Amino acid sequence: MKKIFYFYVVLIMGFAKAQTRKPEIIQKPISYSDERIRLSLEYLKDHHGLIQKTPTIIPKMIVLHYTANGNVESNFKYFNKTHLEGGRNTLKNQSILNVSSQYIIDRDGTIYQLMEPTRFARHTIGLNYCAIGIENIGSKKEPLTDKQVASNAQLIRYLTKKYKIEYLIGHSEYGVFRNSKLWKESDPGYFTIKEDPGQDFMNKVRLQVADLHLKDQP
Repeated sequence: MKKIFYFYVVLIMGFAKAQTRKPEIIQKPISYSDERIRLSLEYLKDHHGLIQKTPTIIPKMIVLHYTANGNVESNFKYFNKTHLEGGRNTLKNQSILNVSSQYIIDRDGTIYQLMEPTRFARHTIGLNYCAIGIENIGSKKEPLTDKQVASNAQLIRYLTKKYKIEYLIGHSEYGVFRNSKLWKESDPGYFTIKEDPGQDFMNKVRLQVADLHLKDQP
């Protein structure tokens, strides 16, 4: 019995150590040109009511997404563009600044950093100014993997240790913040329904970081 107990103690300690270790992160920076800086500052002012000299954020929240299609390279090329593509009229009517994210995680769990966590990215309406975005390669038809679950959990632990993160949500859950003090969106009609990254994925990630006691609503 003692040997079995010892085995499980070692197993749990090893798992905890692996979860708290800094994850391997591959740097893959997107272009943050003068034009992108200008448009980001305009977005912060026009949509979040924040007048800043630099396009930076103070992270309070992590938002998990999925890409809906493509792979790391195709999504990198997409995020790397400064301006939105023509077909996204709802977003383009608000700003021509392209969407982006601080991180992207491949299906094998590889983590890529596209920009500094404290740099502004347009990925979640009303909350961009305080939210770190983590994109995951996958879709409803191509469900996210267990390796992505593990990498998201590890990255969340790392970011929570580095910044004062209070909230963890999926993109589909962001609407619950609309009437809270955290919500900053000047246009009350600017809101889109999202389904990513899926409730099953969020449940799995939350289970692995339950001890962090991150909130999912205001």
